[in-house]
Amino acid sequence: MPKSQVRKKKVYTPPTDVRPTATAATRKPSPVWLPVTAVALIVGGIGWLVVYYLSEQAYPVMSWGYWNLAVGFGAMVASLVLLSRWR
Repeated sequence: MPKSQVRKKKVYTPPTDVRPTATAATRKPSPVWLPVTAVALIVGGIGWLVVYYLSEQAYPVMSWGYWNLAVGFGAMVASLVLLSRWR
């Protein structure tokens, strides 16, 4: 059985001037309102859609029609945007 070759190159280390200056330890944690607001938006969006479907499109705002779907899903997408900023 042939013997495997020994690695001749050194392990690559990036230059120090290219490394990011902010580390995970120096970043501030998220404020308390961020996850609370995100959860409220998720619950509100789901609640809006449930009311819209169960009322046979009469509530929350009858004149908006299918735009009620945009409001419900928009609230849930806004919560995802907020949660992407959470640390």
